[in-house]
This record gives sequence, structure tokens and C-alpha cells, in this order.
Amino acid sequence: MEYKKLVELYQRIEATSKRLEKTFLVSEFLKDTDIDDIPKITLLLQGKVFPPFDERKLGVASRMVIKSLNKSLGISSDAIEKEWKNTGDLGLTAESLAKRKRQVTLFSQTITVSKVFSNLRKLAGLEGAGTVNQKVALISELLTSASPMEARYIIRTVLEDLRVGIGEGVLRDAVVWAFFDDSVHIRYDPEKKVINPENRELYNAYTEAVQEAFDILNDFSEVAKIAKTSGLKGLKSVNLSVGRPVKVMLYQKVKDVAEAFERVGRPAAIEYKYDGFRMQIHKVSGRIKVFTRRLDEVTDQFPEVVDCVRRMVDGDSFILDAEAVGFDVGSKKYIAFQSISQRIKRKYDIEDVAKKFPVELNIFDVISFGGESLLKTHFRERRALMERIVRPEPYRLVIAKQVVTDDPAKAQKFYDESLAAGNEGVMFKNLDGIYKPGSRVGYGVKVKPVMESLDLVIVAAEWGEGKRSGWLTSFSLACYDPDSGSFLEIGKVGTGVKEKVELGVSFEQLTELLKQVITKEKGRNVWVKPMVVVEVNFEEIQKSPTYSSGYALRFPRVIRVRDDRSPEECSDLALVEDLYSHQRGR
Repeated sequence: MEYKKLVELYQRIEATSKRLEKTFLVSEFLKDTDIDDIPKITLLLQGKVFPPFDERKLGVASRMVIKSLNKSLGISSDAIEKEWKNTGDLGLTAESLAKRKRQVTLFSQTITVSKVFSNLRKLAGLEGAGTVNQKVALISELLTSASPMEARYIIRTVLEDLRVGIGEGVLRDAVVWAFFDDSVHIRYDPEKKVINPENRELYNAYTEAVQEAFDILNDFSEVAKIAKTSGLKGLKSVNLSVGRPVKVMLYQKVKDVAEAFERVGRPAAIEYKYDGFRMQIHKVSGRIKVFTRRLDEVTDQFPEVVDCVRRMVDGDSFILDAEAVGFDVGSKKYIAFQSISQRIKRKYDIEDVAKKFPVELNIFDVISFGGESLLKTHFRERRALMERIVRPEPYRLVIAKQVVTDDPAKAQKFYDESLAAGNEGVMFKNLDGIYKPGSRVGYGVKVKPVMESLDLVIVAAEWGEGKRSGWLTSFSLACYDPDSGSFLEIGKVGTGVKEKVELGVSFEQLTELLKQVITKEKGRNVWVKPMVVVEVNFEEIQKSPTYSSGYALRFPRVIRVRDDRSPEECSDLALVEDLYSHQRGR
């Protein structure tokens, strides 16, 4: 397939903000795509060439793109940077400069999707001496033959910042529309902005099947190919693969014990909610792998966790869901997440850091054992299995502390004990609940102290003045809209950020993180690629026309940087709307 066809689709999608119209455009395109190109197209529509769990990275920064533009277009780096300051988007810069490029190769040729996909994947495999020049050559090879519009999207894909607004919801529904329309006969009405499947029940079944397959595979390129070749039967046969991370199950917050019982039923399993970070532990063929909730592998960073699991958990094959909690070596008391978060990205002196910031692994679920998926198994049975296969050792590896009760007084006492022990609160779980990757509804809730919190991504900031000169301040926050794949602003925050790093989250720390992802500057205002996630407390959510989410936070305060959250894992718009509707008795 010619790349220009995909570029034309990008343009049409970028030109509309209507979710259903985007879904329709993508679905029609997928219908006409050859099976061999389906995986490539589905990834490129997300601005990626690797699925989320794949460890390979393109490793291309803005400076390398400028070198590539210089090499392919024959335009000076200064001129490129000047144009970049005007557009705030290196993709638009490439398009603008390509229209007036001086250097034209005699060997330019039509670019194919396969060529773009192949060159970009090669970027991730380069290392050692001469890597920069090799990467510049691969990018330049594409740009030399690219039309101005093709150059725009090549550069955006290289920088993993496609900006066309295709989220998980659009892709999921597009797969259904593209490959199951013969069964459900979808009628899309662009004027009324509605769809009318003739068989709503069957349509919902297909949608759920596509979503469940994605939650397990974490890769729409595979899901789309299965849907096209094997239909509903193929999607329903998708199963866990030990060694490949799966989306963890998420839980909504409720205000108190009474509401928790109301949501999950009685009796309920109540467990400590630890202030650590999520770990998914896989064991297969004698090898143990450790993943974060972002699906990043951190096996090497936590050798003591690997050792404990090997010695203290019986079984040749399993997937465990757990929380790694830091504790003070002397007092043995739990410590805050922020104290141990630095271990996630640690590459050197791992053993020394492990001794300084040890973790206790608290196992609270098992979702696969002996090669069998336990996703549809009731929680009470999964807990019983955990208790059979785990041989706990305090401050090394334990099973999450739990009580099962229908008594509000006992539940409240357990909650108070958890807070006194330094935990965040408690989890309430439905004893008959299944494990639903990615879901926030129906199978469990969390109870935490009164002040609410959200995980939000920083999308803009301002350069400080006076004693804060040189630091970024006044951070604009956004929640995630999974349907459009966009980030919607929900307010600004400066409170809670300290001037000294040892006091907590600091202006210096956030400035260093954000300087790496600046996309545009104008005066004191700075726009950044949504990469840095922070946890923010607030007193209330208010309706607001000022921000694109339609909401604003009252008295927000930064609590910590969430190294364990990807931008797409920050709080979504549906959660914000749910919290708004439930606050103050609404």
C-alpha cells in the first residue's frame, strides 16, 4: 500500500473532532486493507511501530530530527529551528520546509507503508558507535522521497506524537464496524451523529469481545488481524500468555465503608491497600519476569523480588498481581511510594539501591496458574489458591492481609488499622468477582481518606519569575479521553511543589522532566508532550467551560510524581465525571 493513502486518512481524521466520524473513516479504511498490512496500519494509526508492551524504543529526539531534515532537505539547522519556533510542531516544520526544499534526489520513489514501517523499526535495533548517523540516514531516506504532507506524518511518527486523535475506543469500534458489519448491519448517520446497528445485542457482544481481546493482548494490531481472519470465535479464543504482560484490573474509589459494601455486596473480602507500586509477576519455563502496570519490564531492577518468588511461590507457570511496598530497614515501618519509585528506572548499582530501599512484595491476586487462565474464576477461589502456593516471609513476600466480613463495624476497624499501619486505605472485593483486565467497574472498590486524588498528565507550564526564575511553574493538568486518544485540560496547579527536592516534588525535578518533552514556547508559556504524570489531591470538581474537559479542580495540590503511570493510564474523563456526580450527595 502506498503511504500517501494512509496520509490522506490521517488528514481526514485530523480534520474532524467527531468520534463517530473518525470511527467510520478508520473502519472503511480497514475494510479495504490487505491482511498483511492490517497490523502495520493499526499500529501506525496509533503513531507507533511497536505495541505498548514491546521494550524496543525508536530513541529519536528532536535534535536528531533536525539533523535528518538538514540532510534530506539541504536546509540549515538554524532555519529549521526558526521554523520550528513558529509552528511548535516538527511535523508541520518538515511539511513547510519540504515545500521549498532545494535538494531533490534523482532517485526519489513512491513510499510504501511497508517501507516507512520497516525503516522506523530499524531505528530501534541500532546501538553502538555511529548509531546517530545510521538513524539520521534511515529517516532521511524516507524524507528524501516524501511529499510535504508525508513528511509531516513521518516526523510525527518518529517522535511518537501523531496528533490525529485516535484512541482505544475509536480503534475498538472501528474493528467491529470493519469486520462484523455483515452480521450487525451498522448504519452510520453523520448528521445525527449516531449509529443504528440492526442487531444491537450482537453488536454489543462483538464490541465486548474485541475489548476483552485487547485487554489481554494489549495490541490492536493483533486484535484486528484476528477479527478479520477468525471472527468472533477467534477473539473469544484469545487467552493469557505467561511472559507477556496483561492490563491490570483497576478499582474505583468510594467515600466510605457503607458505600463499599453497597458496591460489592456482602460479605466482602477486605484487604490492606498498600502505598507502593503495582507489580505483575510472570513465571514460565523457569524464568521469572517482573512488569509494572505500564507493562514495562523491570526484572533486572528487582533481583530480590525474583529471588523471593522463585523460593516462596510453588508452581512452574503463573501470573501474580502484587504491590511492592517500601519499608524502613531499621524500624520495619512502611514508607511512601515516592521513596522507592526511583528503583523503577534504575540501571546501575542495583544491589546497593535494593539494600537501601528494600521492598516487600504483597501478593493479592493470581490470574494464571499451571497454564490455565483464571480470569473467569471467582475471587474466593483465586485467594484460596494463593494461600496454597505461597510460603510467606515478612518483609520479603507475603499475601495481602485480609478479612472477610459483612459487619460494617469490623470493616471500619480493619480500615482504621490499615491507616494506622501507614497504608493508603483498604480494598473491598466481591468474593464471586472475576478478574477483568483494565476494568474499573463491578468487582472491587478502594476506600481512602476523604480528600480525593487523580493521576493527571502535565501538558503545559510557565517559566517562573523572581526566585523561581529558571524553573517551570503553574502546571496545566489534563485527564485522558480514551475514545479520542486526547488529553483534556482540567486546571492548573502550583501548590504542593517544593523549592527543594528533599522536601518532596520540586520545581527543579519537574523542570528537568518537562524540559525533555517541550514542543513549543511562546514568551513565558511552554507546551509539553504529555509524558509526566502527577498525583493531585483536590477538594472538589466543578463544571467549567474554561477547560476542554468541561471540569475544573478546586484547590488542587501535587502529591507526587507517578513514575509507574503511563500518560494513557492517567485518570480518564469517565472517572472525572463519575467523581463529579457522586460528590456531595449528587
